[in-house]
Amino acid sequence: MNIVFMGTPEFAVPSLAIAAQEHAVTSVVTQPDRAKGRGHRVQFSPVKSKALELGLPVHQPQKVANADFVDKLRQENPDVIVVVAFGQKIPGSILQLAPHGCINVHGSLLPKYRGAAPIHRAIADGCRQTGVTTMYLSEQWDAGDIILQRTMDIAASDTAGTLHDRMMHVGAELLGETLRQLEAGTAPRIPQDHEQATYAFKLSKDDGRLNWTEPASKLANLVRGMDPWPGAFTYFKDSPLKIRRAAAVPGQGTPAEVQRIDEYGIIVGTGAGLLRLEEVQRPGSRWLQGRDAANGLRIQPGDTFDHA
Repeated sequence: MNIVFMGTPEFAVPSLAIAAQEHAVTSVVTQPDRAKGRGHRVQFSPVKSKALELGLPVHQPQKVANADFVDKLRQENPDVIVVVAFGQKIPGSILQLAPHGCINVHGSLLPKYRGAAPIHRAIADGCRQTGVTTMYLSEQWDAGDIILQRTMDIAASDTAGTLHDRMMHVGAELLGETLRQLEAGTAPRIPQDHEQATYAFKLSKDDGRLNWTEPASKLANLVRGMDPWPGAFTYFKDSPLKIRRAAAVPGQGTPAEVQRIDEYGIIVGTGAGLLRLEEVQRPGSRWLQGRDAANGLRIQPGDTFDHA
């Protein structure tokens, strides 16, 4: 089949590789190059880098809805358009362009966790399972008919980063099977139960801020779900303190108040149970084990977090 592939971040790279290995990718569409870092150096998206490695033509429109760009895609006569974490809403003019339409790889078991941050939210909510869905794109976000799904377990040690890295390969495998079924004419089309839909909206940095009145188990899940980005954090003496590893432990104490320091970290009261901060980082410093951070910051039992 002729495929137009649309994607941008690392999550989409294995899917592009699978599509190019088994089909004819006529072009790759990705977000425009961005200046990043202190030197404001222009960097390619991971998908663009992979496309150039594979010798594939690359388009980088500011807006895919532009009529001239849609005409350009139409001239490629794609059989299907594959969209994986592209970063722009796909207009109806493109949804209807290919005979097999637009198909998408989404990081949840739809209709659960529609939206931009399904991996983060599943972990933060304490889910033990999630999965990947391939679906037909529609005008509504993540509401199109389901093609295939694959379930994945979430380990107690998983972070958004580790689950993302496993899921992008599972998603690529599922895409490969989806494309084979589309080509054979055997792909199912299963309407979503919209009444069961939940949402995982785009994250901001403030989503990582700990609310110490929440239960310790929920806060520990939040730390895992926000790692590596946007990162969990609290404040100590009006200075932010990032948290990369934390665990719920038995006991009870006043929310946000340091109860004690042990060999594993800083133990803090919450709305239910205690939270041990096991790996933290203060501004301009490296990551430290909780006990070392307590010594460096002179944190004592009775101190409180979240001043700012």
